[in-house]
Amino acid sequence: MVDDGIFRSGLPDAANFRFLLSLNLRSIVYLCPEPYAEENARFLRTNGIRLHQFAVEGSKSGPTVLDTMSAQEPFVHIPEETIREALKVVLDVRNQLVLIHCKRGKHRTGCVVGCLRKLQKWCLSSVFDEYLHFAAAKARTTDQRFMELFDASSLMHLTAASQY
Repeated sequence: MVDDGIFRSGLPDAANFRFLLSLNLRSIVYLCPEPYAEENARFLRTNGIRLHQFAVEGSKSGPTVLDTMSAQEPFVHIPEETIREALKVVLDVRNQLVLIHCKRGKHRTGCVVGCLRKLQKWCLSSVFDEYLHFAAAKARTTDQRFMELFDASSLMHLTAASQY
């Protein structure tokens, strides 16, 4: 659970459907460019859960915390406008209870949740601590840099309409 009405995970499969039903979800925010698995899409249709897909490319070649000593660190592009649009869906109370997920629930999901935390006025060290909790040894400095530089001010008006 990220907060009241907001959950996070990796890509659910059939074994998770019963649990997802217990959450009484209204919406899912899916952060991958690949089409949603047909079995999952059928589950959502059957249970009246809306799917909001945002095509954020993953990058297995992105740098990890262990790569920070390298001067050749590649830049992983994280589309700020796409993250902003995903946050609009997450913050809209009409979409809650909402589950945010990508494939593993680490990088793309971590960036969205980290930017949400900035909207909630968390200090940056706490944002990073939470990100590292989920990403562990796979943490990417580019994700952390993205969260640090993310300008949450353009979404602050949405927080007045939600509980934040």
